[in-house]
Amino acid sequence: MTAETSNSAPLRFVFRGQPVSVTGAPATRSVLQWLREDAQACGTKEGCAEGDCGACTVLVAELAESVPAGSRAILSEGLAIRPVNACIRFLPTLHGKALLTVEDLAQPDGTLHPAQQAMLDHHGSQCGFCTPGFVMTLSAEHERQACTSGPCPGRAELADALSGNLCRCTGYRPILDAAQAMLQQPAPRLPLAGLREQLLALQATPAAPHSPRTLAELATLRADKPAARLVAGATDVGLWVTKQMRDLGELIFLGDVAELRRIDEEAEGLHIGAAVTLEDGWAALVVRWPALAEMFRRFAGPPVRHAGTLVGNLANGSPIGDAPPVLIALGATLRLRHGEATRELPLQTFYLDYMKNQLQSGEFVESVHVPFATLQPGWQVQAHKLSKRFDCDISAVSAGFALRLDGDTVAEARLAFGGMAATVRRAAAVEAAIVGQPWTEATLRAAQAALAADFTPLSDLRASADYRRLGAAGLLERLWLSTRPADPVAVDQLRVWA
Repeated sequence: MTAETSNSAPLRFVFRGQPVSVTGAPATRSVLQWLREDAQACGTKEGCAEGDCGACTVLVAELAESVPAGSRAILSEGLAIRPVNACIRFLPTLHGKALLTVEDLAQPDGTLHPAQQAMLDHHGSQCGFCTPGFVMTLSAEHERQACTSGPCPGRAELADALSGNLCRCTGYRPILDAAQAMLQQPAPRLPLAGLREQLLALQATPAAPHSPRTLAELATLRADKPAARLVAGATDVGLWVTKQMRDLGELIFLGDVAELRRIDEEAEGLHIGAAVTLEDGWAALVVRWPALAEMFRRFAGPPVRHAGTLVGNLANGSPIGDAPPVLIALGATLRLRHGEATRELPLQTFYLDYMKNQLQSGEFVESVHVPFATLQPGWQVQAHKLSKRFDCDISAVSAGFALRLDGDTVAEARLAFGGMAATVRRAAAVEAAIVGQPWTEATLRAAQAALAADFTPLSDLRASADYRRLGAAGLLERLWLSTRPADPVAVDQLRVWA
C-alpha cells in the first residue's frame, strides 16, 4: 500500500460494537482523522498531532492470544486492550481489531463509566479539551484493576499510567483524586460483550494490503519491495506525516506477523520479535533486570509504548534513542533476515553513521537477542536518562552501563551513551581507563577525563554540548557511587524520584 494511493481491499474492524468496512482510505490516514472527519465521532481530540499530549487517546482491542505471555496489555473477556494515540495511528493498522472511544463508555441509560463519573465528582476537568484522553486512559486502568485480584494501584502508579496524558489547566491533583475514587466503583466496565466473537469472525477475512501475517510472507514481500518502508507502531514515522507532510511511499506493516510478536526465553537469553511493543518488550527486560524499571517508567508514555516497538526503537537509528544504550550494555545482538537467509549482528556494530545502519537492500530486523550473561554474580546493570521533563520526554543524554567487579577491580565494562554523538555507541576510552583498575575515585576521575576522547557532543534545542559533557560525567559518578566496593550508595538515594 502507498501513502498517496488508496487501499483497494476494504479495511474491516469493529467500531461502536459493529463491524465496519472502510474503502478508499489512504494508507497514512490517521485513526483520528477517520474518527473526526468520517465517523463524526468528535469526542476524541487533536492536540499535538505527535503522540505527546494524549488528548486523542483511544483503546484498541485484539484477540488475547495474539500478544506474548506477560503482556502489559489489559487482558479482559479474551481480549488484549491497549491505550494508543489516534493522531499517529494509521487507520489500516486497525484491520481485524476493535476501536473504542470516549463515546462508547456511558451506558445506554446514560449511566457514566466510573472514570467519567469520578472526573465529574472530583472536578478533574476545567477546559475539558484533554478530558476524553484522560478518561480513556483511566477506563483502561479501571478495566485492568477489575481483571486482577491485587491491591489497587497507589497514587504514584496512577501518575505513571497517566504520564502520556497532558493537562494544561486543571492540574493533576483532582485528576489523581478521580483516578483513586474510580477504582472504588467496580461497575460498569468497558463495553466488551461480543467483541471477541466479532474479532474471531474477522480473522477469516483477507489481510490488509501489504500487511503479511507470517514471517515467510513478510520476507518474500520485503525482498520483492526493498524500497518499501517498514511500519510497526508508526510512533516515529507517523510524525513524518503529521508534522512534515512527507510522502512515505510504499508501506509494509509488521504488526500482524505472528512470529514477530513473540518473546521467547531460552537458556542463554531473551528473543524479542520485531513487532513486540515497547511496553511488552521493556517489561520483559525489567523482570530480569529490575534496575531498568525507572528507564521503563520514563520511556515515552503508555500510549506510545503500547504502539511503538522495541526493535523499532533500535532500528530507526536515532542517536537519542533510549533503548540502544541499554541493550548495547547488555550485549544484545540483532537477527537480520533477507528471504530465507538470516545473520546475527552485535547491536553495537549495527550503527554506521547518523541514521545509517548495516541493513542491506531487502533485509529487515527480525528480532533482538538479549543475553543473560549480565545476570551472573558480579555484574551490575544501570540505565539512566537526562531530559527536561521527568515523564514522556526525549533524552538529552541516555546511558546504559554494565559493570563486573572482581573484588575491588573492574573486570569488565560495557558503557554506552546516547545523545553524545551521531550514533549511540560505547565509550571505548572510558572503558579502557577503568578495566583492570581498582574501582576507586581516582579511576573514576580518569574515566571522566577519558570522555573527551570518546565524544564531541553538539549543542541543540535539548541541551548544550557542555551540559552533555557534564551530564555524562555525572552519570559515571553516579555509577561509581552506587557500585564502589567501599560504602556504596543505594541507587534509590541517587534518584530525584525515589
